[in-house]
Amino acid sequence: MAVEAALSEEAIKQSLEQFLVVLSVSLSVATLSRIFSWLRNIPYTLLLVIVGLGLAFVNVRLVNLSPELILEIFLPPLLFEAAWNIRWRELKQNILPVAIFATLGVIISVVGVALPISQFTGLSLPIALLLGASLAATDPVSVVALFRELGAGKRLTVLMEGESLLNDGVAVVAFVLLVGIPLGIQEFSIPATLAQFTTFVGIGVGVGCLVGFGISYLTQRFDYPLVEQSLTLVSAYGTYLMVEELGGSGVIGVVTVGLILGNFGSRIGMNPRTRLIVSEFWEFLTFFVNSIVFLLIGDQINFLSLGGNLDVIGIAIASLLFTRAIVIFGLGTLSNLFQPTKIRWSEMTVLWWGGLRGGVSIALALSVPILLEGRQAIIDGVFGVVLFTLLVQGLTTRFFLEKLDLIGDQPQRQQYSEALARRTALNRVLKYLDGVQLSAEIDPDFYRYQKGLVKIEVRTIEEEINQLQQENPQLRALDLEQLSEELLDIEADTYAEFIRAGRLDRNLSPVLSEVLNKATEKVIDEIKLD
Repeated sequence: MAVEAALSEEAIKQSLEQFLVVLSVSLSVATLSRIFSWLRNIPYTLLLVIVGLGLAFVNVRLVNLSPELILEIFLPPLLFEAAWNIRWRELKQNILPVAIFATLGVIISVVGVALPISQFTGLSLPIALLLGASLAATDPVSVVALFRELGAGKRLTVLMEGESLLNDGVAVVAFVLLVGIPLGIQEFSIPATLAQFTTFVGIGVGVGCLVGFGISYLTQRFDYPLVEQSLTLVSAYGTYLMVEELGGSGVIGVVTVGLILGNFGSRIGMNPRTRLIVSEFWEFLTFFVNSIVFLLIGDQINFLSLGGNLDVIGIAIASLLFTRAIVIFGLGTLSNLFQPTKIRWSEMTVLWWGGLRGGVSIALALSVPILLEGRQAIIDGVFGVVLFTLLVQGLTTRFFLEKLDLIGDQPQRQQYSEALARRTALNRVLKYLDGVQLSAEIDPDFYRYQKGLVKIEVRTIEEEINQLQQENPQLRALDLEQLSEELLDIEADTYAEFIRAGRLDRNLSPVLSEVLNKATEKVIDEIKLD
């Protein structure tokens, strides 16, 4: 018994040391990539993969996790953060193309990658299907960041983020359905697969809604930022584990609860400061998880097998680009037939080229059961495709945006938004100074001096705002959007106040939403015509 206890303690110590090495290396590389200017143009995820490769080359293996643990640890935060940050109102306006890309698009991607690989390499069709399912999930984190930096249209960003969010869930469900085939524990049949898929999605959405709305109403009863932050973390991991135990898709459950808490719960149950704290927490957690995932994929690579699977990598890259073109241009044209706002060909081109693969694909590849004969080929194939998308597509997306004239006026919009925010803040300071009672401790001359300084600053900012409006008339649309957001926030906060006071037992549907949206769109269209 003493020997077993000693061995157990040694194993725990070794695991902790490995975890600390992973933590230190991943965060150090990610941080250095932000500090040195010559590294900023390279995605930090690519640097992590290279470092992982270097460690593997010298035969330093960081950590060995079971396939089940990889999914349970890495997927929930990646999916929850994406769902938390996407705005439902914007997603709803583009739900048709996003839904088509994320459902039919995943099927086309899986089959379109699997068939050529099984035909032209030595991999069997079941293994090729697993590889196709791993690569069906898009992860355009760096591309979306580039969109925001350069000022690409909001719709382009929503389409890219929305597709990534939904197709992650569908791709993971497809992976789970297919992983049992090469293991010989299940057979593929369309009716059985559809029934199982419906069950997976139904349980995931149902439990996700219960947890999401339950926590939304719970957070209305108190105002403790750290507790509310902790509840979002518990909801992400708890929903995943609960849904998996019930036989559903934990991924769908996490996406559902993230959408509800990000668009409903954070509005009715959290004040603005708490929402900011929670958002920053999830931003860091996703950065942290992505850092570990990309380091691990490099660490898991076997150079000998990688050289032996170059044909798999090459065919996977070519097939993925071809099927991505079919999905975006074919299904995008189809969706244009049924919605008033069309996706332009220039936007489709960027959506096609910007469909990077990343954290979710890697997590799925690493989660392939160790006993499966083609596991290393799947890992090598995913690694090669992810490396290509990061190194080639990720670094050339800026070129496409510039050549297709999709770069907007983001610097001016950012400057204008900051000026509006400063004016609002200073006006609130003036309002406070107007209402404050002078006490014996406050010198009247000092009080008047401070108030005069604030007034001068307000006039300076107003002059800056007027100049920006004259030089960029389209910026007036930001005033309308900001006003609409403020009015909707006031309405939601009022309902939340009534619920906390016990005068309502449920949240009311927003009355102003549709009216404000239509009015804002009408005025923005008039501004564009001018």
